[in-house]
Amino acid sequence: MLTQAYYLTFDIGGTTIKYGLIDENLTLTHLGQLETQQNQNGMIMQQLIKTTRKVMTTYKIIGIGVSTAGIVNRELGTIIYAGPTIPNYIGTEIKAILSHEFTLPVYVENDVNAALLGEKLVGAAQDANNIYCVALGTGIGGAHLLNNHLQDGGTAQANSIGYLLYDSATQTNYEQRASTLTLQAQLSAQLHLSVPEAFDAAKRGESLPLEIIRNWSRSVAQGLAQIILIVDPELLIIGGGVSKQEKFLLDLLNQSIPAYLPPNFYRTKLVTAHNFNDAALFGAVYRFFN
Repeated sequence: MLTQAYYLTFDIGGTTIKYGLIDENLTLTHLGQLETQQNQNGMIMQQLIKTTRKVMTTYKIIGIGVSTAGIVNRELGTIIYAGPTIPNYIGTEIKAILSHEFTLPVYVENDVNAALLGEKLVGAAQDANNIYCVALGTGIGGAHLLNNHLQDGGTAQANSIGYLLYDSATQTNYEQRASTLTLQAQLSAQLHLSVPEAFDAAKRGESLPLEIIRNWSRSVAQGLAQIILIVDPELLIIGGGVSKQEKFLLDLLNQSIPAYLPPNFYRTKLVTAHNFNDAALFGAVYRFFN
């Protein structure tokens, strides 16, 4: 007889789906990863159903949380908008399909919102009330939690911060200049290094990796300054894989942000996500605990 109860949590990205089990003590275990195959023939929903069915043969599942790229109708659990990284995804009724298939409660949340909620649940933001999260990765996404309410905007398109700061001279926006994908492209072209390798080299004092990372961090800081001016968060969380650089990254950003703000204006606390890339897995089940 299955006695230990778990929530099954998914985090859907453009190329992979991460999943795991979270118990009622908020312990994350049984991590796994699946391919999306660019959602060919509805592969994402096939993977969610197949994995859930398999997990339920061994573990007692009492709810399903789904973090996903794209704009989500939170009440219906459907995809309102998705970019080209996940084709044929708009309109996918994730909540309805999973609820019907397994007769379980299901919550669906945008992935950056989920990362913020994960940090609120078990990470860096547990004691804060005005929190902004910036996820640095293939693109740049934002999420804002104010007094325990996600701020989605009038048409659910708020926090699309990757489109900030368009520069007509280079015809690039914030995301195209400051994502970690852009940093990786620069490092690969000039040094044949990955982002973690380049950070390691910079920490050892190697000048060229440090220069490239510092220039990139200034681009990141420019967008963070706009968020501070508009939202004035008490806590600004940097998420995504690069958040593993922790103090080294924070020091670079804290040095650069004041240059884009009025004198003596910068009072926001800047932190990295405590749960790194697992934050969204926790955030997907946030509403089961709140």
